[in-house]
Amino acid sequence: MAITAKPEILTPRRGKVATAFSDEHLEILSHVLDDFLRIPGTPIRFGLDGIVGFIPGIGDILGGIASSIIILAACVRGVPKITVARMLLNIGIETGVGSLPVVGDLFDIWFRANRRNYALMTQAIAEPGEHTWRSWVFLGCVAAVLAGLIVLPILLLGWIMVHVASLLKGGGV
Repeated sequence: MAITAKPEILTPRRGKVATAFSDEHLEILSHVLDDFLRIPGTPIRFGLDGIVGFIPGIGDILGGIASSIIILAACVRGVPKITVARMLLNIGIETGVGSLPVVGDLFDIWFRANRRNYALMTQAIAEPGEHTWRSWVFLGCVAAVLAGLIVLPILLLGWIMVHVASLLKGGGV
């Protein structure tokens, strides 16, 4: 007599970490951090990240730490490294520009890095490989801008030094 029973395949148990990084929890976190509150009578929305950013010195650091939870979840869920790099850059941009008084806080409210990162993570999971080229283009553009910010001042300084040297020699301009 042949055995026809198939073995039972159990799905992996989802621990507390997997539950904490569920889509529902991460969507709520991004909502609370970026657009939980609305200014009455306007379409302007902001969250705890925008509020905490007004605390001088540590506000933007605390916002950056809270924002890193979504990035950690993306790593745990297997999002491509290039997308995670783009997410880190979003947090870096928001934290860096957000450190400027008042203007940076308004930028925090407008930029909404957590909503952007949550969208990047869910798109990368839903359509693997589809959005990685966009992340490469975005990071390439940022690298080009940063390179320009480094090279242009050096060229300007060289130009100034040449003209100052010619003035010191008495050649005039």
